[in-house]
Amino acid sequence: MRLFPKSVARVKAFAASLAAVAALVTLLVWRPEGILSVILALCCVLLGMIAGVTVAAARQAHDVEPPAASPPPGQRAPGGYGVDADTLEALDSRAVRGDSRAVNGISDR
Repeated sequence: MRLFPKSVARVKAFAASLAAVAALVTLLVWRPEGILSVILALCCVLLGMIAGVTVAAARQAHDVEPPAASPPPGQRAPGGYGVDADTLEALDSRAVRGDSRAVNGISDR
């Protein structure tokens, strides 16, 4: 997702909402028949969605946090289990299931 400065996002939102209102007024005043009315209605919806998404992006522009740095090699990530892919690959799935059943008190007999 590309982030825009707030002023640019506001200008884009204003332009899209102005175009949506113009298409809506054209649709209501002119009242075309057939496919043209469907195209104008779809343009209203599309331009309204563009304006809404742009406004939401402008509001969230100041809330963006930089991604957290990964921990150095050999150190566990906070909240992690400290098990890497090699350890998981080496585990025997039957032994893991047996240990979890013993811990939980579940027996298959």
